[in-house]
Amino acid sequence: MSVQPIEEVRKVLSYAVTEIPSGKILMGMPNYGYDWTLPYTRGEAASSIGFTAATELATRYNSEILYDEKTQTPYFYYTENGVRHVVWFDDPRSIEAKLGLVEEFDLAGVSYWTVNRCYTPNWLVVQSMFEPVKL
Repeated sequence: MSVQPIEEVRKVLSYAVTEIPSGKILMGMPNYGYDWTLPYTRGEAASSIGFTAATELATRYNSEILYDEKTQTPYFYYTENGVRHVVWFDDPRSIEAKLGLVEEFDLAGVSYWTVNRCYTPNWLVVQSMFEPVKL
């Protein structure tokens, strides 16, 4: 499933702001997705994949990128060597939805996990919504 389903994040933030002043909270933003082998087997780990690599993989396998409205996350299926996969990742739509939680909860901002995977559309969305500050 999604690395960061929006409703789950909303639940965590709803609780967090009751315990911590919202202006002190930085919401974590993932900079990776997951490539799951299907059918899923409990205890089996997914492979981490960058957003650029995910879109390149979808293109390589001519996969339709779908969008899950509930989690606000894109995903696609592909088959490689007879093995079916599903990839969940973020794109500008899901990034914008997640960043909208900053205003909704009046947070101090966001902090990115694994910034070593550059995804230019992410930074374009951030710049369109906020004035980025490097701490």
